[in-house]
Amino acid sequence: MRYPEDQLNAGHIPTDLLGQLPPGTDPKQIVIVRAAPRNYTGPILLAITITGGIALIILMIAVTLHVAAVATVAVLSATGGLGLTLKRPQHRSK
Repeated sequence: MRYPEDQLNAGHIPTDLLGQLPPGTDPKQIVIVRAAPRNYTGPILLAITITGGIALIILMIAVTLHVAAVATVAVLSATGGLGLTLKRPQHRSK
C-alpha cells in the first residue's frame, strides 16, 4: 500500500492513530469516519450562471440604449431639430 488512503480503504488503522487510542480499546471495534471528497459541480455551475447573467444584463443594457438612441433620432428628425445627410464617396475613373 503506497498511500495512507489505501490503508484506510482496506480497513487498516495506521500506527499514528493506534497511538491516540485510549488504553484498553479494542482496535477491531474502531470505525474511522472520513469526510466525503469535495464536489465541484455546484461552484462551477454557480460561476457559469453568474457569468451568463452578467452577459445577459450587459446585452439588455446595450439593446435598451440602442432603442433609446434610435427613438431619439427619429423624434428629433421628425420635429426638424436634427438633419442627417449621408454622402457617398465619389469614385473617379481615370
